Amino acid sequence: MNKNKLGIGIIGAGFVAKFHVKSFVGVRNADIKAIYSRTYSKAKSLAGLVENLGVGKPRVYSNIFDMLRDKEVDAIWVLVPNNVHLQYTKYIAEEASQGRNDIIGIAIEKPLARNVQEAKEMVKIVEKVGIFHGYLENQVFMPSIVRGREIIWKYGVKYSDRPYLARAAEEHAGPHNSWFWNPKISGGGVLLDMMCHSIEAARFLLTDPVKNKDSIKPKSIYTETYTLKWLKDKYVNDLKKRFNIDFSKNPAEDYALTIIEYEDDEGNIILSETRTSWNFVGAGLRLSLEVLGPEYSLFINTLEPGSFLFFSRNIKAPPTEELVEKQNADQGLMPFIPDETVTYGYINEDQHMVNSFLVGKMPFETWYDGLLVTQLMMLAYLSAEKNEKIKFNPVLVENYVPRIAREK
Repeated sequence: MNKNKLGIGIIGAGFVAKFHVKSFVGVRNADIKAIYSRTYSKAKSLAGLVENLGVGKPRVYSNIFDMLRDKEVDAIWVLVPNNVHLQYTKYIAEEASQGRNDIIGIAIEKPLARNVQEAKEMVKIVEKVGIFHGYLENQVFMPSIVRGREIIWKYGVKYSDRPYLARAAEEHAGPHNSWFWNPKISGGGVLLDMMCHSIEAARFLLTDPVKNKDSIKPKSIYTETYTLKWLKDKYVNDLKKRFNIDFSKNPAEDYALTIIEYEDDEGNIILSETRTSWNFVGAGLRLSLEVLGPEYSLFINTLEPGSFLFFSRNIKAPPTEELVEKQNADQGLMPFIPDETVTYGYINEDQHMVNSFLVGKMPFETWYDGLLVTQLMMLAYLSAEKNEKIKFNPVLVENYVPRIAREK
């Protein structure tokens, strides 16, 4: 590709789209050229943010095909709800196959799809048209995780042995968009929403950086899921007021625990423990990770940032997420994250995708990774339904849809 800068087109204008737009302040060699959203007013608002931040002067489109035919758009960031990932992939590929655009890459937000059938179809589509594809799993680009992994493998493993256990958790008090609460749209509950992060972060930490990702292979998976909080009358009514949905009619799990057994290329058994919930009432979003090895350990917790603010009871601040995503308190001692786009890995992630597409190569995280994570999550749901440990066999979930997302 004979360009010094990548022209970015964004599909979607919701919460995560704003995160990515803010991250482009720290991304070189890219300009946001176009934005499309089904809600035109949101697209206009996001375009205003782009201009204010100085990361582009995007055209706003109300027709997806007009946006996909914009000749200044070289790559697409797909930042929309899970139920339309496949649909927009088809649109992009169709325009590319007909020669109506010059798009060379697609980056898509996690999870790749709602189930394995959708994920495999998406991978097949991009393979057929020959478009580079990136899977936007920000946690494997978080500076704390990247640096922590580098240190334990450079020193801990060199002078001891490989890590044998990784624990990863993501917790907050619940999503702030209605579609997450509807498993018919999202495809699942907290397991699909957040364990996709934890599974991939744990796998990343357990994998030898100098070896291919398939140097560790999943062998078995065991999961338990529960709905602990959000089916209680008080919280069902809360969701009705906030989102006009009846969670009692279409409930999903709000807690999930999964253990994945891997085997490395030397026959060692290693474990991944992942835990996610929409039940954590604390300062805000908490990401925590641990890695244990024979003579070392690694600990990461985003709510222990070293930066804290105190407001006395005499300050009556309005609700905000100024200090940390999913902030739950506006008084007392509160941690704050100076720049969430840095801490959560969005800048590193978007810069990596831009660099990869510009030089014409696959990113570190691709849709093949997204497919594997989807297979693991579907096997996790199946394990929870059967209440038993299951061998890793993707054939078992080839056409599987979690019980909570089925029509009946």
